[in-house]
Amino acid sequence: MALTYSNGPQLGSEAPFFSLLCATSGKKITRDDFSDQKILTVIFMCNHCPYVKAVRSRINVIAQQYKSQNVALVGINSNDAENYPEDNFEAMKVESFQQGYTFHYLYDETQNVAKAYKAQCTPDPYVYENVDGKFLLRYQGQIDDNWKEEDQVKSHDLADAVESILSGQPVSTNQKPSMGCNIKWKQN
Repeated sequence: MALTYSNGPQLGSEAPFFSLLCATSGKKITRDDFSDQKILTVIFMCNHCPYVKAVRSRINVIAQQYKSQNVALVGINSNDAENYPEDNFEAMKVESFQQGYTFHYLYDETQNVAKAYKAQCTPDPYVYENVDGKFLLRYQGQIDDNWKEEDQVKSHDLADAVESILSGQPVSTNQKPSMGCNIKWKQN
């Protein structure tokens, strides 16, 4: 486990396109499937990372909490499944079912989507606001301020960013990077 901090794209940049197979539904899901949503939250995650394991129920709660408010959330697993078989597509299906994920858990087998988003770690959250049909980055940082102990959380950074957008307020630019395991890149 190599601790890595997120360092994604510039705020205001457009969400790169994706078309990925979903472990929760078995269907292809694209960025444009969410064009009717006010917010698209993309979280790079996986099955085996202890940082993700610690916050996966929080991710699911956020997905459930905002679903009725035109907020979509997708998880994307970009890890090298050959060297990390616990992150392969079949394991993602099991994880989705066991954890009761209410969001689309997508498989980035080629890792091209993670590269396009400049994802670095798991979890690595991005919040995009739909502005005239374009998803523009408003937040990229930590889910909250205590990944390890949920009962010690004092700031809910990801939820606060979503709330700001929903209420028509600017999202704070004081964004602390997410931290977690590095994405397991394929060796060429």
